[in-house]
Formats: sequence, C-alpha cells, structure tokens
Amino acid sequence: MPTHPDMTTDTPDAPDEEPAVPADHGAASEAAAKPASGAAVLEAMQHQLAVYARRAEQTRLGGLGQARNSMDRAAYLLLNRLDQEGPMGVKALAAGMGIDSSTVTRQVAPLVESGLVKRTSHPEDGRAVVLQLSPRGEARLEEVRSSRRNLMQLITKDWSEEERGTFCKLLTRFNKAMLELNPSSLAQPPGADS
Repeated sequence: MPTHPDMTTDTPDAPDEEPAVPADHGAASEAAAKPASGAAVLEAMQHQLAVYARRAEQTRLGGLGQARNSMDRAAYLLLNRLDQEGPMGVKALAAGMGIDSSTVTRQVAPLVESGLVKRTSHPEDGRAVVLQLSPRGEARLEEVRSSRRNLMQLITKDWSEEERGTFCKLLTRFNKAMLELNPSSLAQPPGADS
C-alpha cells in the first residue's frame, strides 16, 4: 500500500531543499508540489509539528524509568508554574498559563487531593486563598523533571550543546509567539489587514 505524503516524515534537511514528493506523484503534481522556498519551509514546519504531536501522543513522551507517563501534561505544567513563581491564586495561575480559571480549578483539584498542592492563606490577605507546592509536590516534580531531562538527553544524544541550546531557544520563542497570538487574527490570512 503506498504511503500517503501526510504519513511520512520526509522533510528537507536544509531550508534550501524542497520537501520530498513520493515517486507515484505525476510530473504535473510534482511541479505543483514545489512551492517557493519560504512556503516550503512553512509547509515542512507545520508537517513536523503535526508529526511531533502525533508521536508525543502515541508514546506519551513523559520521561524514562518509573516516572515515565506518571504525570499528565496539565499537572506537570501547573506544578512547574507553582515551583517557579511561588504561591498564587487561581486567577493569577490561570493568567500566567494562558487558560481560564475554571480549567485551573478543575486541574488543581486532583493535585490538592493527592497532596501535591496545598491551599493556604495569602500571606498579605488572610481572606484570600493561594495554591502552593507541598513538599511532596516538590519531590514528585523533581522526580518527573529528572526523568524528562534524561529522555531529552537520550533523544538529542547526537546533538551538540549548541544545537540543543538553539533548539530550546527557538522552541521557547515559538511557544511564546503562540501564547501571544491574538485568536481574532486567525480569522484572516497573514498580510490581509484590510
């Protein structure tokens, strides 16, 4: 059975190269499949992100050893935010993560129930409640982080430190741009400001 181009991971190794086109495509479709270099890079980028999302879901890339798959993405991100930013209320946590308060409330409930997060009084306003990482949560988060660091090391074992740094810098920039993207701007194609 021939492989559909969306099922492959063939992409150019360098931005100058064109994406691979399966041999069973005719000459006409091959010519049509060769967009300008900038468009080819964007096409390869969106394809690789789709492949990554599928692989991450299939394998649930969560680490190595006992900690593998032991903490879902939402819990990890919430615990990580509390660790980095310190105790905070639901609204502040939601705003910092770019999600709504009801989602945070729902995601935090099992973390409180399991003892990874505790609710405490705000240090300056005793009427307000803040969420704080518990000692158990700190230990659990470090266990998962360590496992995930080991996984990243394994996946990128043939990469130089410079390549790892560049990838991390670009991925951070990409994630920040996604967070800052105005949803209303998605209704029109780029450059259609009229």
